[in-house]
Amino acid sequence: MKITINALQEMEELAQKLAINAEPNDVILLKGDLGAGKTTFSQFFGKALGVERNINSPTFNIIKSYQGRLPFHHMDCYRLEEDGEDLGFDDYFYGEGVTLIEWPQMIEDFLPDTYLVIDISYVSPTSREVTLEANGIRYERVLEELV
Repeated sequence: MKITINALQEMEELAQKLAINAEPNDVILLKGDLGAGKTTFSQFFGKALGVERNINSPTFNIIKSYQGRLPFHHMDCYRLEEDGEDLGFDDYFYGEGVTLIEWPQMIEDFLPDTYLVIDISYVSPTSREVTLEANGIRYERVLEELV
């Protein structure tokens, strides 16, 4: 599924729609070049989950966890080497929270079998092309809810 985003508010609305349907153990992979909007999407998603703390990129920490309606785990794996060591990812993927992963290709060997992929492409300073791909029945239902 492809969506064209023409304003920051539209990105926030997409994040809200996905957060409303979020359930424990959800894993969302955020792909896109530097500056595409992955962290911005994560901030909107966390806010929609009820996180009150400031959400910023966990680039140097790799993982930051927040409390909202569900625990929210924000990972930025950019600084990890491809196929790096397991940092206890299963505890996040199969816990009670929702995990959003920026640069998931760096931990591909550790990813669960089912997840939602959100690929954000820069079009212009105010426009993004967002491609959503379901991997598993749970995420197929999530995408159906967006239509």
